[in-house]
Amino acid sequence: MSKSILQRRAEIQGLATAILLPSVGVFGGSIGQQVGDVGPLTSVVGIGLFQRTVLTLQRAGIRQLIVLSGSEEEQLKQALGKGPRVTIPVRWMPIREFPLDDPRTWEALAAEVHGFALVTSVNSVFSRGLIERLRRDVQDGQVIVVSQAPQGQVDQLMVQSMRSKVQSGRPAIFTPPRFDDPVLRVAELVVVPASLMSTANQAASEKGSPPIRQWLEQAATDGRVRVVSAEEKQGNWYQPVRTVFDVQTAEKKLFNSLKGEFEGFVDRYFNRKVSRWFTRLFLAMGLSPNSITVLAGLIGLVAGAGFGMGTYSAGIVAALLFQLAAVIDCCDGEVARLTFTESPFGAWLDIVLDNIVHMAIFVGIAVGLYTTEMGQADDWVPLVLGVAAVFGNGLSFLLVEKAQKIRTVSGWRTPAHAAWADVMLKNVASRDFSAALLGFALFDQLYWFLLFAAAGSLLFAGAMVWVIRPAAVSSPRP
Repeated sequence: MSKSILQRRAEIQGLATAILLPSVGVFGGSIGQQVGDVGPLTSVVGIGLFQRTVLTLQRAGIRQLIVLSGSEEEQLKQALGKGPRVTIPVRWMPIREFPLDDPRTWEALAAEVHGFALVTSVNSVFSRGLIERLRRDVQDGQVIVVSQAPQGQVDQLMVQSMRSKVQSGRPAIFTPPRFDDPVLRVAELVVVPASLMSTANQAASEKGSPPIRQWLEQAATDGRVRVVSAEEKQGNWYQPVRTVFDVQTAEKKLFNSLKGEFEGFVDRYFNRKVSRWFTRLFLAMGLSPNSITVLAGLIGLVAGAGFGMGTYSAGIVAALLFQLAAVIDCCDGEVARLTFTESPFGAWLDIVLDNIVHMAIFVGIAVGLYTTEMGQADDWVPLVLGVAAVFGNGLSFLLVEKAQKIRTVSGWRTPAHAAWADVMLKNVASRDFSAALLGFALFDQLYWFLLFAAAGSLLFAGAMVWVIRPAAVSSPRP
């Protein structure tokens, strides 16, 4: 079997390796390391640029990191050791022993790469979705360049490039415009096949700089460069970080990217907007996601006790406290995603405390209504409604846990069953009823809220029983 065929088979194995350049840019030029400069240790939302790059790549599915490090190597190692756990292998290659302008360095790196390599500096912040997109889009022998320009602008430049080649009389093989076109705003994030990194494909490069420019020029000549756009609306964003202003812009993009798996109307247009302020405060205070979850739970329990007092003013204050708890409940997930500290226990604690708070709210309202109506013929009705609401909420919680386990272990029999399950899980995670409770409290109609809560929780439990019926569940996965 020929070497080219073997190489091609290796390349189509995909993108699993990243080569990081903490000291220099992908296209050359040093990254600041002095006190006050923006460098690999510069903090963005509490995590240094280098550490954030490593953790983002790890979450996006990269399985091997190679770091071409300079004098800052020990500092970078210490930074990785202090934060969230890095579970993928990291190989350190000092540039004093492996110069960036030496073809033998890249030949050695090519031997470590199976398929494609992502070459990136650490003077940027980018989304996990962007790396996942690059991993999906790799094609045999093709280089991928990331542009910060809108997709429409990229497409227009590509068309102009093709017309230019046809008019020049050259074969009409597509090549993108020059990678250094200022309109493209090329990101320091390049995907290259291992074959392009070999010695045979390298010319002399600028002293102290990686040969990325030469690779791109050669690949463009062969029509093997693809330009993709990093668009914030699609979750595939990229932000260079060279100045203090860039740090602020990157932090803003990180906050704007925060979104829970399931969100209702109130979450999207109120809770999430207010929670950003609290999230910044909690990050500055160094609170962990689990401690924020507990804080939200305690405020919710205080709200439940407030409803138990039975007065109109206490009900208003309790409803406002419950709304505050709903806002802070958004913060634990935001802090976890920003600091890469998500955990199965944290997710479990969040949903358990949410349900405990909801049941405390129902109990508090029931007790408050009972105390105000004590001695009347139907004073027992609020207690019955409270018991029904608590029972329905508890049963719903158990059924939701069952549904999540089914989704993970077995799966649903048909796409229609899966869609119904997702709709139900989205509704149970919504915090929209906190705003509804505030409205009922303002109009002094907590009795009707409790009635709707009791009926709604029981109906939801019944719907969940129907969703997870045996006919909807696939056979267990092997």
